[in-house]
Formats: sequence, C-alpha cells, structure tokens
Amino acid sequence: MSGRIIPPSGPPRVLALAQLANAFGDGAYYVCSALYFTRVVGLSPTQVGFGLTLGWALGSVAGVPLGHLADRRGARGTAALLAVATGAAVGSFLSVRSFAVFVLAACLYTCCQCGLGAARQALLAGLVDRTERTRIRAHLQATVNAGLAVGAALGGLALYFDTRQAYLAVLAMDALSFLASALVLLRLPAVPPSPPAPAGQPVLAVLRDRPYALVSLLNMIMLLYMPLLSLAIPLWIVERTRAPGWTVSALLVLNTLSVVFFQVRVARRVTDLGTASRSVRRAGLVMLASCAVFALSAAGSSPWAAAAVLLVAACLQVLGEMMLASGAWEIGFDLAPPDRQGQYQGFFGAGTAVARMLGPLLLTTLIVTWGPPGWFLLGALFVLAGSAMGPAVRWAERSRAASADALQPVSSS
Repeated sequence: MSGRIIPPSGPPRVLALAQLANAFGDGAYYVCSALYFTRVVGLSPTQVGFGLTLGWALGSVAGVPLGHLADRRGARGTAALLAVATGAAVGSFLSVRSFAVFVLAACLYTCCQCGLGAARQALLAGLVDRTERTRIRAHLQATVNAGLAVGAALGGLALYFDTRQAYLAVLAMDALSFLASALVLLRLPAVPPSPPAPAGQPVLAVLRDRPYALVSLLNMIMLLYMPLLSLAIPLWIVERTRAPGWTVSALLVLNTLSVVFFQVRVARRVTDLGTASRSVRRAGLVMLASCAVFALSAAGSSPWAAAAVLLVAACLQVLGEMMLASGAWEIGFDLAPPDRQGQYQGFFGAGTAVARMLGPLLLTTLIVTWGPPGWFLLGALFVLAGSAMGPAVRWAERSRAASADALQPVSSS
C-alpha cells in the first residue's frame, strides 16, 4: 500500500516530504480561511471574494517571471525562498484588520504560491529523469492529498471550537509549515542554473510559444473541475437535490482518498506524449459522463437514491481528474525546454490560478442557476478541450522539430 503513495528514496522522497510538510497547514487553512476572514477580521464575503480573485489574477501572471528566476538562479534556492515568502504571507493574515491590507496580503500570498509551484516543478524536472517525472509527480500528488486530509481534520477542530484563538492557531500552523517545507527543500541537491538566453532570443520565451500556449489553455479549461467539489457541487446538493447534507463531506472524502490510493496507478499508463494525449482525451469523456450523472441526481425523490447517484458521479469525476492530471503532467514537462522548465511550468501552472479565479462564477452560473442543461454544457466543454489536446500536442511537437532543424548547421559540399 505504501508503494502507491510514498515515492522512491532520494530526491523524490525529500520532495514529497517538503510538500507534505506544508500540506498539513494548507489543509487546515483551506477549511478555516473563509470563516476567519469573515468572522474574525470582519470582512464581507464579497470583499473576500474580490481580494482572492484579484490575487489569483496576479498570481497567474507572476508564475512565469518567478519560474524564470528559478531557472536562472537555481530551482532549489528559489523554491526555498518562495516557501519562506509564502509562509510570511500567511503570517501577515494574522495582523489583517482592514480590507485594503487584506487585498495586499492576498496578492502576496497568491503570487508566492504560484511562483513556489513553478519552482518546485522546475526542481522536480532537474532532479528526476525525464521518463520518471510523471510517475514521481503522481506520488507527490498522492502524498499532498494525504497531508491535506489530515490538515482538514485539524481545521475541523478549529471550526468546532469556533474561536478567534483557534483560527489564529490554524494560520500560524500554516505559516510555520511553509518554513518547515523550506528547510526540507534545502536538503535536496542543487540544480545548476540555466545559462542566459542567447542574444536576439526573448528572455521569457514561453510567452511567444503559441503551441505551448494552446496546450496550456486547453489544460486550463479542463481544470475547471477544481471548483466543483469545493463550491458548485455543495450548492447543487443543497439547492437542487434531496440528498442529505452529509453527502457533501462524503464526496470530499471519496475524492481525497481516491487520489491518495489510485493516482499513482492511473499515472502508470502515461509514458509519453501519445499516451498523455489519449489520457486527457479520455478524461474529457469520463468528465462528460460524470456531469450527466450529476444532472440526473436532481431527478430522484428519495434522499438515499440521490446520494447514491451523487456517489457514482463523484467516482467518475475523480477518475477523470486523475486521468487528466497524469496526462497534463507529462505534456507540461515534455514540451518545455530543459533549460527553461521554471518559466514554462509557471505558465502551464497559471491554469490552476485562472480556474480558481473564474471557476466559481462560471460554475455557479452554469450549474446552480441553469440546472441540468448547465451540467451537460460543462461536460461538452470538457470533451471539446480533451479532444483538442492531441492535435495541439502534435502541433507543438512539429514546432519543436522545425526549430531544431533550423538550428542545425548547414553542411557545405
């Protein structure tokens, strides 16, 4: 069982330990942050939503230059520095007393988080053989989900006590967890920095890489599943179905444990760009099936029947999620130049920030307001994006092959 979660010894296991260290704190933070900002700080839900939306918008932009910094200055040191900065940003939430200060702290937090994600991916790319990256990334994801689950349980204790001191303790724990992660990252071997871009070539080459931009856009569309479990599905269950309230928690537990125990197994099927593209295409089809079953959950009159339908839909959703993740990791790594992994991973990872920024409004409109037709429209969007990934990847491969041929010296006869 542990072989499905714990990565091999050496740098992969240290990377997992670093991410596990702050996953505990993040899990508790995700559970408690909204109530802390509204009940303790005194912000309105609209103010919290605006601050986080603006923050993730800036974070999606900041990931590329911070990833480039990891390329040029070394991924290990940059990742450790950004982990410390993220911890400081979380710590600043402890002293927030006004909306303006909250917005500044939220922007600092999201920018550091996006940069840290890019630096960690660059570190993984520099320390792990190309053929093993997707498998190791799956191990890391399983480890992180396990840590988030434990952290969420700790956050649940703070919700139970529902006091200012309990919420402050959660934020302090999250800040310290990032500092612990930074210390663990420093135990890794150093990754040599990349040389500067040759004269005449752009520093941030990813911004001119149209095939990679298309691949990243398609991945961003697929990532709209992310706000489903945290926002859209709970609202759907409460407002559109007769399922009991505990179904929301059951679906979250099912999703978390499925990733912990099965993500590595699903990722084994992805070995190259061809299998990665097929995995993403199939993920779109599975997500369509999931959306269709979620739509059917509103038709039942029995609470238990509705809960059973929702559990089936959630099983399909998490399967599609794991298939998408496995394919996307391979594509994001393999299409990035070896010496520019940081900036490319920052660009590819911006899809997560954009999904967090746009997803809540889009999904609540599609699903809660429109009902079953919105579910089918969302499923169709997943199918279209998943089906387009294969042609987009082949375009990127042809573009790279053409660039490589152009750099070959011309032989004189």
